[in-house]
Amino acid sequence: MSTIVVFSHLRWDFVFQRPQHLLSRLAQHYPVLFVEEPVYDDGAPFMERSSPAPNVTVCRAHTPIHANGFHDDQLRLLQPMVAQLAPPGEEVVAWFYTPMALPLLQSLRPALVVYDCMDELASFRNPPKQLLQRESALLSIADLVFAGGPSLYEAKRHRHPNVHCFSSSVDVVHFQQALDRTRTHPQQDAIPHPRLGFYGVLDERFNPDLAGVVADAHPEWQIVLAGPVVKIDPERLPRRPNIHYLGQQPYAALPDLLAGWDVCLMPFAINEATRFISPTKVLEYMAAQLPIVSTPIADVANPYGHVVAIADTPDEFVAACEAALAQTSEQRRHMVDAMQAVVAATSWDNTAARMRELIDTAPPHTDRRATPRSLDAANDPAAASLRGSKVNTLRAHEPHVGTVVIGGGPTGLSAAYHLGADTLLLDRNESVGGWCRSIEDNGFTFDHAGHIMFSNDPYVLKMYEVLLGDNVHWQNREAWIYSKGVHTRYPFQGALYGLPPKVVTECVMGAIEARYESAESRTAAAQAVDDCCADGTTDVCNTDRSVKGEVKNFEQFIYKVWGKGIAKHFAIPYNRKIWTVPLSEMETSWLGGRVPLPNLEEIIQGALEPSPKPLGPNARFGYPLKGGFQALMNGFLPHIKGKIELNADVVQVLPREHIVALRDGRRFRYDDLISTMPLPELIKAIGNEAPEEVRAAAKGLRHVSIRCVNIGIDRVATDKHWIYYPEDTIFHRIFVQGNASPGCNPPGGFGFTCEISYSPYKPLPVDGEALIARAIEDCRKVGMIQDGDTILAANQVDMPYAYVLYDHARARNVETCKAWLKQYDITLVGRYSEWEYYNSDHALLAGKRGADIVHAKRARAQKASSE
Repeated sequence: MSTIVVFSHLRWDFVFQRPQHLLSRLAQHYPVLFVEEPVYDDGAPFMERSSPAPNVTVCRAHTPIHANGFHDDQLRLLQPMVAQLAPPGEEVVAWFYTPMALPLLQSLRPALVVYDCMDELASFRNPPKQLLQRESALLSIADLVFAGGPSLYEAKRHRHPNVHCFSSSVDVVHFQQALDRTRTHPQQDAIPHPRLGFYGVLDERFNPDLAGVVADAHPEWQIVLAGPVVKIDPERLPRRPNIHYLGQQPYAALPDLLAGWDVCLMPFAINEATRFISPTKVLEYMAAQLPIVSTPIADVANPYGHVVAIADTPDEFVAACEAALAQTSEQRRHMVDAMQAVVAATSWDNTAARMRELIDTAPPHTDRRATPRSLDAANDPAAASLRGSKVNTLRAHEPHVGTVVIGGGPTGLSAAYHLGADTLLLDRNESVGGWCRSIEDNGFTFDHAGHIMFSNDPYVLKMYEVLLGDNVHWQNREAWIYSKGVHTRYPFQGALYGLPPKVVTECVMGAIEARYESAESRTAAAQAVDDCCADGTTDVCNTDRSVKGEVKNFEQFIYKVWGKGIAKHFAIPYNRKIWTVPLSEMETSWLGGRVPLPNLEEIIQGALEPSPKPLGPNARFGYPLKGGFQALMNGFLPHIKGKIELNADVVQVLPREHIVALRDGRRFRYDDLISTMPLPELIKAIGNEAPEEVRAAAKGLRHVSIRCVNIGIDRVATDKHWIYYPEDTIFHRIFVQGNASPGCNPPGGFGFTCEISYSPYKPLPVDGEALIARAIEDCRKVGMIQDGDTILAANQVDMPYAYVLYDHARARNVETCKAWLKQYDITLVGRYSEWEYYNSDHALLAGKRGADIVHAKRARAQKASSE
């Protein structure tokens, strides 16, 4: 007879639920050894045994190690104890509720490995960092996978060839005791009716605010909450005279509670922790034939939405409770009939019998089946403990993941956000964010260059809301230009007032000449180009009308659009400064594809009177209140279901083998690769495996770098958000971090960033401390720093890849690289990988597009296999 050895993160004497129901029934056919997580004991390690049910032995290790759970530090003590559990020579079925115990498998040499996935543990609060990695390894070696509900089944069925959906069931006889409404529970005898009750664990899945709303809506209702408080601060729980906390209750007492309730509540939070849950209590409530009101949990709404009242909002939840209490006898009769039909179709006995049938008929476990594809010994010390077991570790240095995402900037984070748990995000830095990271210095927060949030896309705006919540401030932009010793409002051509008269005259006359030189050209509506990056370069193509006239380069484009005056005093010097190359070397496809005509009315009006504050959607931007732009990047982390590896520098990509290698020697095998790393760097990492023409194309891609000098002073220097400098300062723009959000400043401080472009064609004139000194000197020259100001912070950050250079060979070179990479399941997304002029909102959508490509590919493969 086989012995079932169970590894569980839940203790047997905790809430009586799925493990206890199933294993107490399977114990009629197999001895069951239930291995709990160890407990601390300052003596010698030992295994405590108890028998809470016939043929069930609970094994609780006592160790002198404080680490919680099946922690790596516990393994050396647990392995010899686990090895002695099963009788010598007896076949073992290894049964896992937690992948964290996987390294203990070596002690058992099992005939069969079962993974009963009752919850998506990685979605719960504070999961172990190795959890997803070990789950991938467990799925690679398991013979049978049981999913605890339809949502979990859908999440796992593509990751294993033998997944079975076994939703939670019900012990009908036990809970039908509640039909005797005279039964009482001593803790609620004194609580008046109506009673609305919930029993279960009060953790991150429970919505305490909703319980408070229900209690406040009807003070005459009595809210009964029975269950242990776990992983949340008890202070978060609402305290009202009509809310009663009964604590954890024994399984035997649950029918007595139900017999005294009028409505059963399921006030679950809607979050990642509840995304895949299939609550056992819904069927138990049904067996008691009581009205049920639930939030929209997927595995409750479908298939029980015809029996359970589903409420999306707090007001709807209260209204559903009111309706439940006001049921007519006819409504109650229909409800009871529906509930009886549901519970009659399921039982724990039938579930356990079907599982037993699969166990008994499964083919024996083999070494070939025991190849862990995703347990990385280099990254997970516990992997070493599998050596010597039936698990094949020969390829443990090449764990397998469904999708590898290279680069943890906004595009890579968005891709991982839109992908599933079988995703690995690799980033070379110590924190996520790419060039959207922030740093701190002496209380100041500085970004890597200036970033803002802006989009007309509803999906992106919703993402901002999800990622930042209320940690965001929307404000009207104050963008200015400093030239000729004065500040004028951005855009330059619409705010000439205040400039020297001669400059104004040259700009107006140049625009008139440009307009009427093109008067015979056929006109069409202009195509607006968003300037979400706020670098000022797209300003030149936002006008009222455009023509189809051809231009050969960016410099010619500027003269045709604005004329020689505006070109001379702003557009040419500023763009030469930021792009670092002669503008004749740049093409114009990134500017909208048409040649706009100057808006003479705007130019003349802006020359005669001060320009008003900017209006319209493009004049309003968002920025995190606290944490700098890093806060937006960090907002992705709670939502990413896959794994993130930081300090993971990709140095080699093998497209034909589908392998990426890191500088530290680790290697990962993938099905799909999403790259956001700079396209030349990707081709360089591929090396000679790429054809010569592809390598030559990659080398031909040009870019501009940015060095940021961050300065903090003890005075508010300006009310502006950013300022463009077309003249002789070392920087082309100052982004005023301290006005983007006051949360970026320490008390009494004010921070801003000087952005300096450079390239092989325009190297930095000085570097190191000399560069900081030069930036401070130029800030004094333009009035940003004044005599008497104290420098509280001064540092610099480097952005080797900042702007893609649109030279005349770019499109051809990019296409050559893309065409070759596509055949190897490599998807390029984002500014640097697609080599495109992308704004921050485009980056988020690019990541989603990359994820959609992977999903579509897998859907096609699944369809093909089913045919």
